[in-house]
Amino acid sequence: MPLNIREIVAVAPVIPELTFTEIASALPVARALCAGGLRVLEISMRTAAGLACIEAIRKGLPEAIVGAGDLSRAVDFAAADRAGAQFGATPGLTPELAAASRGARFPVIPGVMTPTEVISARNSGFTVLKLYPAEQAGGVGILRAFGAVFPDVLFSVSGGIADTNAAEYLSLANVACVAGSWVVPLSLLTQADWPGIEALARAAQSLARS
Repeated sequence: MPLNIREIVAVAPVIPELTFTEIASALPVARALCAGGLRVLEISMRTAAGLACIEAIRKGLPEAIVGAGDLSRAVDFAAADRAGAQFGATPGLTPELAAASRGARFPVIPGVMTPTEVISARNSGFTVLKLYPAEQAGGVGILRAFGAVFPDVLFSVSGGIADTNAAEYLSLANVACVAGSWVVPLSLLTQADWPGIEALARAAQSLARS
């Protein structure tokens, strides 16, 4: 049975956000991250390689939970589904995207930035939301405010998250996880330093959640 979105965001404190320009590195990176304890991976749809990378990881690494990130058009949902995505994430939420998410065969984390957007997303049936871009939106302070007004909503936090501030976000009761790219820095990716990426994943996995 497919996992629901609350089960997915509870798997690990950090969801790596991965943007690949070539397919060859997708599976080695995913293996290193999973070995380090980060099994939930969000593959960006920003590049032409995104869909093929989702498909490659799904076929080559069954223990991973692979999502499609940056879904910004209704047609993206069908493409992500064909590639085997197990969840999706959007940078924002429009009526078109909300309708597409209801027809998707995988759960979706819609992006929000303001109280009005949180209310709109919740009215559309979403109670796990992606605060994006988190630092620009108000960071920990706005999440504390959201916690008081929207006690039934959980957040995945993205945008400006790094090893230096992730723990502060994870200390909040309404933050299920954080998402970021710092666990796969370009320097390690270009050197194919898979043990280095695994070590960063292990450090991220050890971050405490509330």
